[in-house]
Amino acid sequence: MKILCCVKRVPAPGAKINVTADGQDVDAAHLGFTTSPHEECAVEGAVQLIEEHGGEVTVLTLGTGDAEEQLRYAVSVGATHGVLVEADTIQWDPQRTAQAITAAVQELEVDEPFDLIMFGNESADAGGFQVGIRTAMALGRPIVQGIKGVEIGDDTITARREIDGGFEVYKLPRPAVLGIKEGLNLPRYPTMKGRLASKKVELNSITASAAEGGQVRVKLHRPEETVSETVILGTGAEADALGRRPWAARAQTTTRRSRRRSR
Repeated sequence: MKILCCVKRVPAPGAKINVTADGQDVDAAHLGFTTSPHEECAVEGAVQLIEEHGGEVTVLTLGTGDAEEQLRYAVSVGATHGVLVEADTIQWDPQRTAQAITAAVQELEVDEPFDLIMFGNESADAGGFQVGIRTAMALGRPIVQGIKGVEIGDDTITARREIDGGFEVYKLPRPAVLGIKEGLNLPRYPTMKGRLASKKVELNSITASAAEGGQVRVKLHRPEETVSETVILGTGAEADALGRRPWAARAQTTTRRSRRRSR
């Protein structure tokens, strides 16, 4: 079985995001980077599938040379190959990104198609929900988003998506594309053996080729921070008493209302 996981290099969760002076990019001077959480689950899911059924996992990302860090991390947790679709800048809109990934997939599938291509449901930074769908449409393959369960059959892929009050089950013919949602699994941590192997693996490079998309970035804006104030009610027993009073009053009110309703 051949599985392709498409990932994206994004700022680490919880990091303070600053914008460059011209408002056209994120200031990465003091930022740490990682893989989007949905895509971490996609990589883990792909590794679990080949552990069960055999095969190989290829991880692909579009970006500058810095994105090799995310590819090597994926290899350290079980991926087999890494592919960097080289771009001179990361400021690509979803349309152009999907075109470049589609071209890269077609180049990688010269000998044999991937049985399954996995994307994150959406990226952690842009959250556009577009790249996976655009790529699947360009390749002429079925896609389902929001997936939290995957099973492999002889010629089909069964995917489960949560909905209000239950879940939906889809059966797709292979090859297919899935948008994975965080919660599919609990991604593993790399072992020392995995880290050493990831440093030695040879990454494949493909030059990104795609026409400019229809979206143009006007300006990035960082919203003003809201400052919350903490009020100290007191110390010791006095503070404990003050803290209990509002809750006690609410409890009494709730009890009285319940009694009235029961009458």
